[in-house]
Amino acid sequence: MKIGFIGLGNVGGKLAGSILRNGFDLTVRDLDDSLVQDFVTRGAKSANSPKELAETCDIIITCLPSPAACSAVMEAEDGILAGISEGKIWAEMSTTDETEVKRLAGLISAKGASAIECPVSGGCHRAATGNISIFAGCDRDTFDRMLPMLTTLGRRVLHTGPIGTASVLKVMTNYLATANLLSLCEAMVTMKAAGLDMATTYEAIVISSGTSFSAETEGQIILNGSRDISFTMDLVKKDIGLFQQVADRAGVPLEISPLMVSIFNDGIERFGERELSPNIIKRLEEATGLDVLAPGFPAELTDEEPEEPGYEVVPKGRIPAE
Repeated sequence: MKIGFIGLGNVGGKLAGSILRNGFDLTVRDLDDSLVQDFVTRGAKSANSPKELAETCDIIITCLPSPAACSAVMEAEDGILAGISEGKIWAEMSTTDETEVKRLAGLISAKGASAIECPVSGGCHRAATGNISIFAGCDRDTFDRMLPMLTTLGRRVLHTGPIGTASVLKVMTNYLATANLLSLCEAMVTMKAAGLDMATTYEAIVISSGTSFSAETEGQIILNGSRDISFTMDLVKKDIGLFQQVADRAGVPLEISPLMVSIFNDGIERFGERELSPNIIKRLEEATGLDVLAPGFPAELTDEEPEEPGYEVVPKGRIPAE
């Protein structure tokens, strides 16, 4: 089976690395030729265009920074749609918009190919080890065909239903992670102002009911001062904006979400779109004159769990597929 991968950024490069590490025939494509050449030196092939990649590969994976970027790669004159054919699979691993992925899936279907959306969740450090979680939206037949690849890319794989469902659930999880990050920032700055030790504060959070994935991971990177989780403020704004759009379409009058969007708009205005997302805490550090730092915390996250074979997660009360 020949796999094509387009988009070798912070997440995509690590996912493609899992494919290569597990012995698959891999062809890659990215606008940054240095990223492509790194994969070529490790045994991958390269393609001159998305069309060429789609013509030569059985599964075409995209992992791109925005719905607009994915649409461009799909619909350009030398794009995926120009090269994909019957029996192949397009797998969209970006965090994208429900309506756009449905539209593109329809175009793929018209070519006789199959579409699956499979965004990931769990951080770049878990993408690197193949231990990340994957949401998969598609028909069951396509899911079963993709499951061996998905369980190579990730550990826990959840079939969410038809195309569109995975995108909605993914932006929901990013919304929750962002809410946790913002509340963590407020908690840490308040404890610093109240005279509490920051390392002790971190331990109090992670052993208590106040913990969260964001606290346990980004909390460490904040205290180190690197603030580097390979994710930037513009990407947060995109994701929570997509969640707000889901709520707007459903007529849900959210209260916290608009405030979060406003906070990140302010953070981008102050620090720039490409500022690392945990540095949203700088708004409060600057307002108080405090630095929320502590010795002994890592500059970047690493997944300490060994890479393990993935498996399908079956929701409670649902009978597993045969």
